[in-house]
Amino acid sequence: MKRLFTLITCLLSLQLANASNTFSLFDNVLAPAAGSFYNPGDTTILPVVNQPLALTGEYGLYKRRLDSIKKDVPLDFNEYVQSYIEIYARNREEMGHVLGLTKYYFPIYEKAFRDAGIPSELKYLSIVESKLDPYAVSRVGAAGPWQFMYTTAKLYGLNMDDYVDDRRDPVQASYAAAAYLKDAYEEFGDWLLAIASYNCGKSNVEHAIDKAGANDFWSIRQYLPAETRNYVPAFIAVTYLMNYYGKYNIIPRPCDMVMKTDTVVVNKYVSLGAVAQSLNIDVRELSLLNPAYKRQIVNGTAQSPRRLVIPQIEHAKYAALYNVLNSTTVVAQAPVPMHAEYNEPKPEHRQLYHVVKRGETLSDIADAFGVEMEDLKAWNHIEGRKVATGTRLRVSEKADDSDSEPSTNHAHNYITYKVKRGDTLSGIASKFEGASVEKIKSLNNLKRNDLQPGMTIKISKG
Repeated sequence: MKRLFTLITCLLSLQLANASNTFSLFDNVLAPAAGSFYNPGDTTILPVVNQPLALTGEYGLYKRRLDSIKKDVPLDFNEYVQSYIEIYARNREEMGHVLGLTKYYFPIYEKAFRDAGIPSELKYLSIVESKLDPYAVSRVGAAGPWQFMYTTAKLYGLNMDDYVDDRRDPVQASYAAAAYLKDAYEEFGDWLLAIASYNCGKSNVEHAIDKAGANDFWSIRQYLPAETRNYVPAFIAVTYLMNYYGKYNIIPRPCDMVMKTDTVVVNKYVSLGAVAQSLNIDVRELSLLNPAYKRQIVNGTAQSPRRLVIPQIEHAKYAALYNVLNSTTVVAQAPVPMHAEYNEPKPEHRQLYHVVKRGETLSDIADAFGVEMEDLKAWNHIEGRKVATGTRLRVSEKADDSDSEPSTNHAHNYITYKVKRGDTLSGIASKFEGASVEKIKSLNNLKRNDLQPGMTIKISKG
């Protein structure tokens, strides 16, 4: 999953030089709408250590503290983790801001992860991804607190259209993130590998495992994309600081979010401005609770009602709210911009194919078209990482699927697909309109994500 990371290449060099001045990890952003604390793609920012850390003194304290908070996800300590702990510990103001936001967002994440049966400590990944900002958008279009790309979001049941972007919805995006991480863990059997795949995609982790001949993160780390090598250490460091912030004089800032809320179901088109007016609250307050609505209009219908989160209100205000929610017209209301607008290209107008130019790599092409390299490889039946100049590649999920070799079974409401070497459930789901990982698993009674080349699976027609 491609996401945006902020970059300051001199942080650790300043740190190692014992610089006494303070700095922000959010300065010098390389692209708009930065979400995370660092750019793990810059491998120059981490020190090269020829000997393992001697786990005594301060380093031993780091390890003991990590061991004491470890639950299901391994929290290993080494020089890479230490580097990010020290960076984040300096960044007191931003860490304090994030700590304030956790009061609102973490209960949402914890419920989604509890329902999915995965460790709650994975909630800290959202801090690495977006600083818990539902409006964060990367340069390649990953959006929301969990930074989903369009294709992956669709695979995991999120909806994006002219009115709504469910990637911004903390509830729905958290359930999608939980489903992805659970799928990845079932495939790799290791939480650190599942976390790594959240950053670079499952196929890159599989490739690194094959090259390393090992099945743990630290053994395959050198074979992963540069940003992923630092993504897992950053997660461990954030987990550490979220538990030991008091030791570093980091003070949680007050959270601007309304903490006590109710949810109502809306089956009409209703503007947030009209609802805010009926409740006598600022529309910005209501927008923060409902970040998925791009036009500040709740696009509910009788067939597909939508959720609206509101502050808890006095009983006397329910009559005014009822009148707005049952009005026959949508009150015209100019949208109040919460953040700079990001004009995502409509998927139906996306280019379907691309001819590889000299010097282009799969990673370059995936970035250019806002898709994951894992999907690019699946759509084009590419097993390796190289592609020849002049090759015609499918670069959109809307492209013609005639090359996927499905056979239609007219007696049933499904088609069949023969699994090829390198196929994954998410890759196969991306080939077929309306398919998803969960639907394929349910239709074929698959308990895990294991696929064998040559097996035939059913894909629902819709």
